[in-house]
Amino acid sequence: MRRLRALLLLIGLAVAMSASHARAQGAGLGTVDFPTSARSEEAQAHFLRGVAALHSFWYPVALEEFRAATAIEPDFMMGYWGEALAHNHPIWGDPQETEAARKVLAKIRITPKLTPREQAYLQAVKILYGPGEKPARDWAYAEAMAEIHRDYPEDLEAAAFYSLALLGTAYPNRSPDAATPDDPAALRTRMRAAAVAQEVYRKEPNHPGAAHYILHAFDDPNHAVLALPAARRYAEIAPAAPHALHMPSHIFLQLGMWPEAAASNEASWKASVELGEPNYHGLHWLLYAYLQQGRYNVAEPLLATMRESLAGLPEGDVRMRAYGAYTLATMAATFVVETERWEAADALIGAPPQQPARAEAKPGAGPYQAFAALARTPAVFARGLAAAKTGSAGTGSADAQRSIDALEATREQIAGVAVPFVARLDPVLKIQAMEIAAAVDAGKGDFDQAIRTMKEAIALTDAMPPPTGPPLVIKPPHELLGEILLAAGRPEDAARQFTAALFRHPDRARSLLGAARAAARSGDSENAMAFYSEFLRQWKRADPGLPELSEARKSPDQAGAQ
Repeated sequence: MRRLRALLLLIGLAVAMSASHARAQGAGLGTVDFPTSARSEEAQAHFLRGVAALHSFWYPVALEEFRAATAIEPDFMMGYWGEALAHNHPIWGDPQETEAARKVLAKIRITPKLTPREQAYLQAVKILYGPGEKPARDWAYAEAMAEIHRDYPEDLEAAAFYSLALLGTAYPNRSPDAATPDDPAALRTRMRAAAVAQEVYRKEPNHPGAAHYILHAFDDPNHAVLALPAARRYAEIAPAAPHALHMPSHIFLQLGMWPEAAASNEASWKASVELGEPNYHGLHWLLYAYLQQGRYNVAEPLLATMRESLAGLPEGDVRMRAYGAYTLATMAATFVVETERWEAADALIGAPPQQPARAEAKPGAGPYQAFAALARTPAVFARGLAAAKTGSAGTGSADAQRSIDALEATREQIAGVAVPFVARLDPVLKIQAMEIAAAVDAGKGDFDQAIRTMKEAIALTDAMPPPTGPPLVIKPPHELLGEILLAAGRPEDAARQFTAALFRHPDRARSLLGAARAAARSGDSENAMAFYSEFLRQWKRADPGLPELSEARKSPDQAGAQ
């Protein structure tokens, strides 16, 4: 794997060095144009590839390239600028590597050979890692990049990094209490970022940051269609970067384009494995795309793939092991929920993930302990929902209650942990506990209580940001309430819930199927036929013999009677 990465870097370096001193073109990472005062062509080539890698969030490669540049030319100050910037991941939600960046910034000296433009970039990155809380520093950095963009309107790099800086202020990953992306002010900021990125894209269609930031700016169900052209191009612009291969699937998923979403993540997973950097995030998305197509037979082996990959992680990498364990549990729980193989839940989910001793969860513990506690929750939820769906009135309720208690205990464990991802999951755990409780009540025939509980869960869901991928809750509450209303003999009310579910998660298979059933049982044959037809179109590559296929192929009246 290291040899392959070295080969890619050598190829990229050779291509970059054959271009102009300011411009990197090709090398599998797109085109950037960033003149500096570097004396060495070789140092500049490394710098340009580092900038291109930054634009595709390929941070390890970016760090390697910037360090290579300053190793060749130790007084190359813009190389330190790039290395420092690579320690900030504005959209991903992982903590900023502030101290590491500050150590790099300590090497920067303002010398006469630096141009005023370079000095402005250096001052901006110092603001990003200066004193104060990170949200305030993010805003101050965005304002500094806005000034550079105004002063140098033809500098596409200033525009691209300004767009990214704006996005860094608009997403909830900045802090647990930050504005959500659908907040009017945050939405306006995202649209400003999109406008800046689109102008860069217009001037340089091969710019990796332009295409990338357009996708992030429009990454919600209401705006995703605006990013479709950039989504189709981004993987072609930067095919060497695994994230660039995955990122278009954000838009494809928002639009219910499941074949394209699957292909995007297949390519990303393959590239990441070849580079020795498995993209678990992309593997999860690949499983979800397969499930939405009814391709259960190709989805299930991905669980074993994830288990094998997780087992190969170093014992000391606590954070990555916790993240991998959470991803595996989420994938397994998603498989159970989407296939509705409730009886096989324990076999499919497997044993709860084991964590290193120092990562054991305790009430009031720190981030790593919180990650360890959260890693178990998807499996806890799936087991609880399966118990509610299949158990007897006594045994099923008891098993489901244990899952509810475990989810609530985890909420207590993670309370007060000031990590954005952890804070985002608190309402998710609450909703999941409510879904299990509602499923138990529905199983007992107490539909009124089940519906009341689900309406509370939906209120919590609707207060969350628009989804940017597979549902964090795993089972969308509108969809579950629709199913409960169908069981209660209220198909018209159920139809409204499935419509809401499809608005939030376009073309989800279970919501399409629920909408078809609700329409059929309401006597609305025309809509039933339309939903069943859309479901069959989506499942044209589904495993043969699945009962949902035979149901959809019947007449609406026959199907609705099931």
